[in-house]
Amino acid sequence: MLADAFEALKKFDWGTDLGVLTPIEEAVIAAHTDAGVSQDLENRLNAALKGDLSRDAHGYVCRKLAIIGTAASVPTLAGQLGGKEQSHMARYALERIDAPEAGAALRDALTTASGSQKIGVIGSLGSRRDPAAVAPLSKLLHADDPAIARSAALALGAIGTAESAAALQAALPSANGDRQYVIDALLSCAEALLASDKQGEATAIYKSLSGEQQPRLVRLAATRGLLACARKQA
Repeated sequence: MLADAFEALKKFDWGTDLGVLTPIEEAVIAAHTDAGVSQDLENRLNAALKGDLSRDAHGYVCRKLAIIGTAASVPTLAGQLGGKEQSHMARYALERIDAPEAGAALRDALTTASGSQKIGVIGSLGSRRDPAAVAPLSKLLHADDPAIARSAALALGAIGTAESAAALQAALPSANGDRQYVIDALLSCAEALLASDKQGEATAIYKSLSGEQQPRLVRLAATRGLLACARKQA
């Protein structure tokens, strides 16, 4: 039955009767409690990715790997990060695979991807909140492409560590064009630090953004943050 479902998957699109894929859906559920089923299913999904799949079928497989995938799936997914049609869903899976190899693959792709694929990789590292990505992302804050610089700033804000905040603060004076995206990222960092009970680091960021030289909305956000820090310390 499972073999028949994978054969049907080759011609799958979102207009297809999903019933033909029921054995795959059942195997995903069983994989949560049966290591043997999980490994067999992951092997089948990876083999399918290496074959000739429609865009819809490729997305379906990546969604399943996002649920049951392990480090074993990383090489196959990483090989698709540069593809225009495959990169989005490959990143979707890598973002969700709880293995250090997935984060490493995304970091490696920073040096090989370009254009929209690179922006996507940057966003995925932010979604993973990968602290190991802070150093390479910090270098991209000074990229000639404003879209790359903005994406790197927002990813550092999502990672939300003291190290990412320091990188953003260092880049703020020389930010290309609109500095607001760096400020937004700093506010995100402060919020994450406060949520992690690092009131001192969060307070320092909010204070740096509370001066009269900042736009009114930034000052308001910083003031709210300072009040939240004070409540936590009380």
